[in-house]
Amino acid sequence: METSNLTQTVVFLLVNLGYAVVALVVSLLALLFIDKMLFRQIDFVDEIKQGNLAASIFYSVILLFIGLVVATSLS
Repeated sequence: METSNLTQTVVFLLVNLGYAVVALVVSLLALLFIDKMLFRQIDFVDEIKQGNLAASIFYSVILLFIGLVVATSLS
């Protein structure tokens, strides 16, 4: 039985969707670990709401780094 291009495309899209879900879960777990275990005394969300620019830059760099690591490991 031959597989058509449509079947291959659908399977490829489902595999990529699975990788995206895994990447999202791993990213969230890594972010929670960093937020709750490494920086216990700092509430980044509260600091960002108060207008702390350094906290927002640091938190965004953490998010970018986690995304880069997960994307590299999955590809």
